[in-house]
Amino acid sequence: MKGTQYSARNPDAQGHIHYPPEEHQIWSELVARQQQHLPGRACDAYLDGLERLALPSDRIPQLAEVDRVLMECTGWQTAQVPALISFERFFELLASKRFPVATFIRSREEFDYLQEPDIFHEIFGHCPLLTNPAFAHFTHTYGKLGLAATPQQRVYLARLYWFTVEFGLVQSSEGLRIYGGGILSSPGETQYALSGQPKLQPMDPLEAMRTPYRIDIMQPVYFVLEQIDQLYELAQMDLMALVDQAMALGLREPLFPPKQQAS
Repeated sequence: MKGTQYSARNPDAQGHIHYPPEEHQIWSELVARQQQHLPGRACDAYLDGLERLALPSDRIPQLAEVDRVLMECTGWQTAQVPALISFERFFELLASKRFPVATFIRSREEFDYLQEPDIFHEIFGHCPLLTNPAFAHFTHTYGKLGLAATPQQRVYLARLYWFTVEFGLVQSSEGLRIYGGGILSSPGETQYALSGQPKLQPMDPLEAMRTPYRIDIMQPVYFVLEQIDQLYELAQMDLMALVDQAMALGLREPLFPPKQQAS
């Protein structure tokens, strides 16, 4: 696991995390910028969750504020974690209905993009959907499967997570919409995802598990749900049997060039 320049901030004895004013300002600017791109692009379940969470726009929220809403809606809560955690810890948390949130925010120098998931990505990108029962159930199921899986199986499960929770699209009566938090926390990807440029495929978990991805580029392909409640159906499938099938079949050819190695 690679290192990170970031350190998560720890709560005080009362459970309150103190952020300096400049970090609250970064949160405020990130929220204001991304909210401009959500109308007509974010799915209704996400927008409903965002309204329920009522995230502050002028400061980084405390996790307890988010937890109160999530617990009421779906029985979930957040879990404060360091900047990077192991796969084992990640699956443990999801299996216990706790969504990991690294309590740091990106620097001004990485305002547009950073590889590590910061508190803006986790809270603004993912937590609104955790108020939705179908999304919450799928994420919980995924955590339980991942916890029991082998390291090799987890690699294939990770692709399913990538093409649903992180970079999923969904059909609606108004047209194609976004539910993936990796898209909804990125203004560039929010615009790109519905631009007609990327390839779109109906959600097929076996195909998703066999599709390579890179974290540092715009996605060349997205998988599309028929509706957000299709996540219930995915959670009821024998996903580990599909993992084994995907492992036997192997990966599809990547739709992107190989990453350039630094010389």
